[in-house]
Amino acid sequence: MTPLGDLLIARIGRTGPITLADYMADCLMHPEHGYYATRDPLGAKGDFITSPEISQMFGELIGLALAQAWLDQGAPNPFTLAELGPGRGTLMGDALRATRAIPGFHDAAQVHFVEGSPVLRSAQAEAVPDAQWHDSPDTLPNGPLFLIANEFFDALPIRQFVRDGSGWRERMVGLKDNKLHLGLSDATPLTMLAHRLDDTQDGDLVEICPALPGIIQMIGTRIDSHGGAALIIDYGDWQSLGDTLQAVTDHSPCDPLDQPGAADLTAHVDLAAVAANANPAKHTRLTTQGVFLERLGITNRAQALAQKLTGDVLQSHIKAHRRLTHPDEMGDLFKVIGLYPATATPPPGLEP
Repeated sequence: MTPLGDLLIARIGRTGPITLADYMADCLMHPEHGYYATRDPLGAKGDFITSPEISQMFGELIGLALAQAWLDQGAPNPFTLAELGPGRGTLMGDALRATRAIPGFHDAAQVHFVEGSPVLRSAQAEAVPDAQWHDSPDTLPNGPLFLIANEFFDALPIRQFVRDGSGWRERMVGLKDNKLHLGLSDATPLTMLAHRLDDTQDGDLVEICPALPGIIQMIGTRIDSHGGAALIIDYGDWQSLGDTLQAVTDHSPCDPLDQPGAADLTAHVDLAAVAANANPAKHTRLTTQGVFLERLGITNRAQALAQKLTGDVLQSHIKAHRRLTHPDEMGDLFKVIGLYPATATPPPGLEP
């Protein structure tokens, strides 16, 4: 068992079972033993890889899409260019490089990162030295907001509930033989899940992310009031159904309870919840990542880059394009939803 696991076992032994959300929060952000608080998890030497680390094309196209949305809304000056959970800063670095030639964009942009990991903040400072950091999206500046959230919401803690008649039993992390163990609470009716009684049956499991509604409401309110756009890119689908909690270490899956603080924990994002909480901003249709990137011109960009490549580097570039866009890889698994003001047009690559 890990050091954090020992602390959790002692805590649960004293005070009783904890919610899955509390367990995830400690595993990911405990100040001494949390996964994100203690390491850089990205790349071949880490535990997983994200789209910006696969190819520069991803960040370039995201940057150009937001720049076009900025132009479409009259090029406000100044504006906040924000990213939630920016990893090493790779996406933002590529976005800024791709938008250098757009008149006025860099002069007007003020880059802000929402990041809780001190290790990743250090890497982000090297990639984007002029950025400003926040612990929470709530402290982003008022004014026009053009925002990126790539694989941010999947890392937020979730709660899981199993339907039992007209009530719900919550999955809790407790102890069995002095080891961490998932069990169920007693059944109780829950107002927040009353709407799911229409599309579930006994034994079905649904997940909720307690932090998601508040974050989306804040982003939607600011974008509708001051202008801007948000691109939310994550794996998930329209409405949660089934257990999607997963743990990864060294690019391989593991049991979520086996290595607390030493494995990445994520869950699929309920994108219907994103849409439901976007008001007063408008939201786009859900679009797969592959279709979104193709609409932005990734194949043309890939062909242009390929002209200067040969050998293994060229083959790696071809594989990166496929990995980002092909339906059997990240192309269909990841979805994109955009937020924009009621008076504006949707961000490029997305439909109302």
